[in-house]
Amino acid sequence: MTPIREARRDDVPTILQLIHDLAVYEKEPDAVSNTVEGLEEALFGSSPSIFAHVAEDDGGIQGFALWFLNYSTWEGVHGIYLEDLYVRPEARGAGYGKALLRKLAGIAAERGYARVEWSVLNWNEPSITFYRSLGALPQEEWTTFRLTGARLASFAGTGA
Repeated sequence: MTPIREARRDDVPTILQLIHDLAVYEKEPDAVSNTVEGLEEALFGSSPSIFAHVAEDDGGIQGFALWFLNYSTWEGVHGIYLEDLYVRPEARGAGYGKALLRKLAGIAAERGYARVEWSVLNWNEPSITFYRSLGALPQEEWTTFRLTGARLASFAGTGA
């Protein structure tokens, strides 16, 4: 069994490096502006808003899952939204990604949450194939929308 554990403060620099590696994989190498301090505050500050688990072996952290709670208004219970799942390329195929997702599924089941959900880039066929092999189904009738940067500021009325 692949060892999965909750992230600790001393894992934050490694997790942030893996976030950078994920950004490179997703063809957005310059998109990460997060910092060790910011990630540490979000994970371990006075009011944590995100959670993380890591897959670790004798060689160190091989992957991570970063998640937060969402809420189903229809079902009246929380769910887990998986923001990032990443396994080092050299560690793929060893069961780390599956073990991380199984851990989140276990948390959801144990706590009575309605679902575990996430997004995947349309071109990321290896991940799509992997997720389908687990029994996950795409929500093809839904389209994700996002307001960021100048558009967010403009809409909020705060200017650019």
